Amino acid sequence: MRSPSSKHKKLPMHSTDNNITNPSPKSSLAGVEGDYVNHIKPSSRQDTIDQLDYYYGLVKRQLLRYQSPTSHLFPAKSSNTEQASIRDSIYSSAAVWSLYQAYRRLDDDRGKSYELGQSVVACMRGVLATWMRQSPKLEQWKSQHCPKLALHTVVGLHTGEEVLDYKQYNHLQMDVVCLYLLYLVQMITSGLEIIYSMEEVALIQNLVYYIERAYRTPDFGTWGRGTKYNDGNPEVSASAIGMAKAALEAVNGFNLFGERGSNYSVIYADIDAHNRNRSIFETLLPRESNTKNTDVSLLSTISYPAFATQNEELYAVTKARVVKYLKGEYGFKRFIMDGYGTEMEDNQRRYYQKGETLEFENVENEWPIFYILMIIDGVFKDIPDQVSEYQELLSNRMVYDQLSGDPLVPIMYAVPTDAMKKEKIKPKTQKRKITSSNLLGMPNDVFLWGQAMFIISELLTNNLLHMYELDPIKRYLPCYARPKPVGRYSSFLGMASRGTAASDLVIQVVMIAESTRLQCMLANYGIQTQTPTEVEPVQIWPPSELVRVFQSMGKSSKLQLNGRPNRPIGSLGTSKLYRVCGKTVLCYPIIFSASEFYLSHDMALLTEDMRDELKFIGKYWRLVGRPTFCILISEQDMRDPQFSEMLKFLAELRHGHCEGVKVRLGRLQNLLSSSCIEHLDFLPGQDSSLEIQPIQELKHLYAGYQSLTDIPKILEIHEDLADFATQYQHTSSRDIVEILRSLQHVYGAIQLCGILLHREGPDFQVGELSVKEKLEHMNREAGHLRYWAALRYSSSLLKQLVDSISPYATQIIVNGKTLTVGTVGVVFEEFDKPCAPQEIHKALYTKVQPYNIIGAVLQQELILYCGKIIASKPEMFDGILCLRMSRIIQAIEMYLGFTNPKEPSHIENIAPSKIREILVSVLEVTGLNDDPKKTRNLSSHQINSLNGCLLRVPYNFFPSVFHILERCPGGLTFLNRHLPQEPTIEMMDPNELSFFHMVEGFFAQYSVPDYLFLMVRVLTILSTVLKRNPELTFSKELKMDDLIKDSFKIFLKDHKLLQEVDLSQFSEHMDLDRFLTLDQAVLDSYIARAIVNLLLVGEIGQMGMECKL
Repeated sequence: MRSPSSKHKKLPMHSTDNNITNPSPKSSLAGVEGDYVNHIKPSSRQDTIDQLDYYYGLVKRQLLRYQSPTSHLFPAKSSNTEQASIRDSIYSSAAVWSLYQAYRRLDDDRGKSYELGQSVVACMRGVLATWMRQSPKLEQWKSQHCPKLALHTVVGLHTGEEVLDYKQYNHLQMDVVCLYLLYLVQMITSGLEIIYSMEEVALIQNLVYYIERAYRTPDFGTWGRGTKYNDGNPEVSASAIGMAKAALEAVNGFNLFGERGSNYSVIYADIDAHNRNRSIFETLLPRESNTKNTDVSLLSTISYPAFATQNEELYAVTKARVVKYLKGEYGFKRFIMDGYGTEMEDNQRRYYQKGETLEFENVENEWPIFYILMIIDGVFKDIPDQVSEYQELLSNRMVYDQLSGDPLVPIMYAVPTDAMKKEKIKPKTQKRKITSSNLLGMPNDVFLWGQAMFIISELLTNNLLHMYELDPIKRYLPCYARPKPVGRYSSFLGMASRGTAASDLVIQVVMIAESTRLQCMLANYGIQTQTPTEVEPVQIWPPSELVRVFQSMGKSSKLQLNGRPNRPIGSLGTSKLYRVCGKTVLCYPIIFSASEFYLSHDMALLTEDMRDELKFIGKYWRLVGRPTFCILISEQDMRDPQFSEMLKFLAELRHGHCEGVKVRLGRLQNLLSSSCIEHLDFLPGQDSSLEIQPIQELKHLYAGYQSLTDIPKILEIHEDLADFATQYQHTSSRDIVEILRSLQHVYGAIQLCGILLHREGPDFQVGELSVKEKLEHMNREAGHLRYWAALRYSSSLLKQLVDSISPYATQIIVNGKTLTVGTVGVVFEEFDKPCAPQEIHKALYTKVQPYNIIGAVLQQELILYCGKIIASKPEMFDGILCLRMSRIIQAIEMYLGFTNPKEPSHIENIAPSKIREILVSVLEVTGLNDDPKKTRNLSSHQINSLNGCLLRVPYNFFPSVFHILERCPGGLTFLNRHLPQEPTIEMMDPNELSFFHMVEGFFAQYSVPDYLFLMVRVLTILSTVLKRNPELTFSKELKMDDLIKDSFKIFLKDHKLLQEVDLSQFSEHMDLDRFLTLDQAVLDSYIARAIVNLLLVGEIGQMGMECKL
């Protein structure tokens, strides 16, 4: 073994508890003073060769020695001869590759770089072969995301075959696939040839589909344990989503065959999927997930190798939080209350029991490998002090092989059993030892991930490897400074090259009128449009046609892979122009698509959606070239009563700006040169079989109308919204059919069809049509009439689902909220993890429709509106932890009653755009920012009722409940449910989201808004009293409903009304109006008196103490 040069400083020798030491260690952590930053080159070529040969020896002995000769994969630990870890294999090959890159500097490397490069190729192809065998799972995954269909991340070491099924091991770890794609691009960029065939290209494209929806896929995270409680539940995590974002950026437009590859071997990433991952990743940071305040895996995401965020503030806050909570004297903890490998963990059980994580607080194992990540981060961020600090810490924790003297990175340090108690009482005081748990093998095992990162950091800090060699696609640079794929493909740009503000972007707007007649009429209003004929040879496509084209992308009959799943193209995707099979194509956005769902019939809502789309594109466009927004105007639109809203919007665009976004109107032919153009080259020889249907111009013999007043308007319908369903529920089906023949009441006819549908099924004949066909016909008719009650009722009976509901539901959930659909006081389903549209559909039509037919579609509308609002104005939902759609409908109905008491309006017959407007008003009027302008003349009692209905609570409300619980050994009782003090306060943290959601769940059993407001108020005042009187506690169980009852009782006594009210039957449904309409300060005083009475009488009456209010 060749020794390193004299300039290569030696690691200090430190004894450890297991006595693995070496009297003359051969390795070092050079540059403790941080001299690498000044780029001091080795004094001679021989010095460089000596150092590289030393690391070559390390790589051979510590990594390549354990690479399987058949599958070419690596185990996680050297003692494991049966199982390969895909993650550890990727990191091990990354270390070998980094040495390969370093050797390439030498003119004569004696064949070592080629040997190392081939080992890397063999490993990466081994992973590819492993996942290729699992292609049936990969295909099924596109339609159903579940742990059973996840690609395996632990496989047979020598076969690459599946060895543990999903019940034995949590394979669903999205970051592993992302890491593979990221390093694949890096390695191919460096010149390695890894992908050999079109089948392999198809597999990689399908891996992109696998990770595209990471933002809504709960997984088990880097550690394979899911939530911090290790209870078998996956969760959405920032580290996985950030890795997906980075992988999508790296792989988009990349040619897997390298520089000599054809157009057919290019990989495509969906820009809208990338954007959703990006926005949700940045929403989650600096948190890791709902149960983890932070996690050390975030280091790999925000720094090397992913560099997933370009937001320096987010990067700094996230890193600071990791260091603050997880850094120890021996390494970093993975996350708080992590029991893995500790001496008290029962490794015979896969999952922990409830409350078991408490035992691991302050005694979590510490991993030295994360010191190495901080060293590498310091190199990339040019922070020499950070590098020096963590090199010193690491050198104190390294051990040495007794035979070879090679440095070893211990997997982790544990607190010995006999020191547990002292360490829990006073953290960071006890001496730790290298763990020798049976779970982990022998203490002198080589931990391959640790050794891989150590070798990378050594090469970097000794200036044997430059940053751009370790990261040839330059992810460490801002987006705009990274190299771009050659011209034919779109690439991510970032904002800085066109200024710091999104407003510097110009959105090109093309207006397409479906007929010459319509074009002439719009020209009278000064609005210039083009017809589909005038834009030729460019074709205008519906987005559904582009979806069909994309279905060929990644298709492979040999692997039984069917290409891109049937996912809609988002607004960023439709803002590109496409070159497909020799044609130039522009797609109009999905908002203009004819949808089954009734929202497309509301022109005011469509106009508002267009404004939102322009704002959205202006804010999130990240590609080279300008976005092109296509507005499609039809003659049907002009007949809409609210078409004037659309005209106002189109006129506004002529001024060159809209909603703060710069726009440029023009003829499509003139805008092509500045557009973002994507070449779809994956369709060799398939152009004849596509049979695409572009938009055709409508031809009219008569040029027609000159202005809006000439156009026949849609007839308005006036009929009472009678309840036919109840009136005829006991009438026989035959009689109902007879009634339907002569019934002229549209809404009533739809209700009667609903009865027949429920009783007889969809194929029951009503005249010449089946029930389902009749409903579809009446649904279309109601749509033309803009008869919203009939439209909603029939849409619900047909079990329709609004387009793309999942992204909006996900947007709500990742903002730390939960989403529920259901019926107030009856049943509901809660979504605390992102979910598929089918799950929402099932919940709506089982938990809502049986009790309220129109509610099933109204709640869909509200999910859509809430998702859009929370994405742009999250502060409007401050204090509302759970968005209960049934309660939001109730709040809208209450608001309508407060603002128009003389005209009771039916919410089911209000236009969708109006409902959205009212929702915004309700959120503004109840907001936590006291703005008198936004009260809209509502009384404080009315606002309190709305707050109770939405369950909007004050700032720091849930941490206050935690502090009440700390002072109440008997726990708190809400109605019939008990919240115990133990183990709640031991298991949870006052600022933990899962605690907030648990407490909020206790309020779900109440249905009266005013009573909910009182409950929140009682807890708020109780918290204040206890804060001001730290010596007070409640020894017994505290019944919250009794406190409200006692407050009301004091009020009745003061007003001599006690005899008139029977308090023995007290419940939330009791008439409390006289009490609730009191001035807020007076109401609070009654609540405070009830609390003091309880304290004085129950606890300290004999002690003569004073209670401070």
